[in-house]
Amino acid sequence: MTEVGLSALEAAMVDGAPVIDVREADEYEQLRVPGATLIPLSQFVERCCEIPDADTVYVICGVGGRSLQAAQYLEARGIHAVSVSGGTTAWMQSGRPVETGV
Repeated sequence: MTEVGLSALEAAMVDGAPVIDVREADEYEQLRVPGATLIPLSQFVERCCEIPDADTVYVICGVGGRSLQAAQYLEARGIHAVSVSGGTTAWMQSGRPVETGV
């Protein structure tokens, strides 16, 4: 299981890599990494069929705990997934752009 930093995520996003946000809808609406797709951890098992086919799937949450769980789940199913260390909180604190709202 791999964790990546914000720079790796940012570079992957430029190349069009999928980013899955596993926080709950209210957290996602308040603040998120631009372009991240919401699949809350509470619905992850039922909705994992929505994960795009990609070489690597980047999974993010608030600080890294939930994304680790989701990435481990995907890895166990043969999907290469990495967790973003520090999560959305670190992304925001670094001054990178964010989206809000629905």
